[in-house]
Amino acid sequence: MIAYRDRTTGAQVWQVTEGPAINHPTYFLQSSFFPGDCEIFFTSYRTGSAQLFEASLDSGAMRQITSGEAIHPFSAALHPDGETLVFTRGSGLWAIHRHTLAERSIADHPGAQLGECSISRDGEWLTAAFKSSAHCGLVAGRLDGSGWHTIPFPRTVIHPQFHPLEPEWIEFAGDPAPRMHRVRRDGNGVECLYQHGNDEFLVHETFLGETGDLVFTVWPRALCRMDWTTREIRTIVEYNAWHIAPDRRGQRVLCDTNHPDEGLQIIDASTGARRQLCLSESSNQGTHWRHSRYALAEDFARARNALSWMENAADTVYGPQWSHPHPSWSTDETKVAFASDRTGAAQVYVVEVSA
Repeated sequence: MIAYRDRTTGAQVWQVTEGPAINHPTYFLQSSFFPGDCEIFFTSYRTGSAQLFEASLDSGAMRQITSGEAIHPFSAALHPDGETLVFTRGSGLWAIHRHTLAERSIADHPGAQLGECSISRDGEWLTAAFKSSAHCGLVAGRLDGSGWHTIPFPRTVIHPQFHPLEPEWIEFAGDPAPRMHRVRRDGNGVECLYQHGNDEFLVHETFLGETGDLVFTVWPRALCRMDWTTREIRTIVEYNAWHIAPDRRGQRVLCDTNHPDEGLQIIDASTGARRQLCLSESSNQGTHWRHSRYALAEDFARARNALSWMENAADTVYGPQWSHPHPSWSTDETKVAFASDRTGAAQVYVVEVSA
C-alpha cells in the first residue's frame, strides 16, 4: 500500500491497490469493510473480468474471492454474519464464504440480468433489480433459496434497499422520473413516494441510518430528507452533494462532489454544517452531471449507450461508474473507502476520519 497525507486537509490516506487494471470498492450503498475494519473487499478487473478480491489494510496482502464468469461489479453486499458475500452474476444471485471460498447459487432467473442486491438487516431476505428484454422490476426471496418471486415494475429499477427497521419494506428507484418508490417484500403496496418530473433530478436516495427516514440529492442543488411516514421533505443543506452515505445513527452524511469537485465531505444531518475529509481527484466522468435533469432517450441515443443501470463501464452519460468516488463508511466509522482514477486507472483508497 502507498500512504500519503491529503494535500488540503492533512488526512491520512492509503492507496490500497495499484496497477493498470480497474479496481473499485463496492457501491456507496454498501460498506466495503469486513468486521474489525482490517480487511476490505473490492471489485477488480485484473484477471480480465470483474471479480471480488480482499485486501489486508495492515499488510497489503490480497487474495481473490470469486472466479469464473464475471460478477456484476457493483453488486457485492456483506451478510450480517460478516463472512458471507452476496453478489449477482448474470441471471443469478450467489453467495460465497470469504475464507473457504465455498460458493453456492441462491436463486436463478433465466432470461434476466440482475443488478445491485440488498440484504435485510436480519440477514434472512435478499432483493435485486432485474431487467430482461420485455420486463423490469425486482426479485426477492430468502437467503436459503426459498420463496423467490418477481415484483414487476414498468420502468428500469435501480438501487433496491431494505428498510433498516421494517424489513418487509423495500425502497427502490425508478429510472428516470418519478424516482423514489417503495413496495412490500411480498410484492404488494407499490407506491410512489414523491411525484416529480424529469426536470427535478433526484438521485442516490438511501436510508438515513437507523432513523428510517430517507435522504436524497436534488442534483446539483440540495441534500434533502424525507420522513418515511408522512413523506414530508425538508432541505438539510443547499450543496452539490453527489453520492451519499449516512452513518449508522443518521447523524452524518458522507458524500463526494462534482461540478465543482470539492472532494469528500461530511455533512451534519441536523444543521447542514459540513467539513472536507479529503480530495478524491477522480475524473468523475459522465456528460449528464453538468445538467439538472435526468438523461432521456435522446441523450442515450447520442451517446450510443444503453441505460447505465447495469453500471456499463463504457457508459458516457452517467459514467463510467468506476470514475466516481462512491465513498462508504467503515464498520466503526473511523475510515472511509473510495475510488479514484487519479493515477490513470481506478484504484481503491481508504482515508482516516479524524474526531
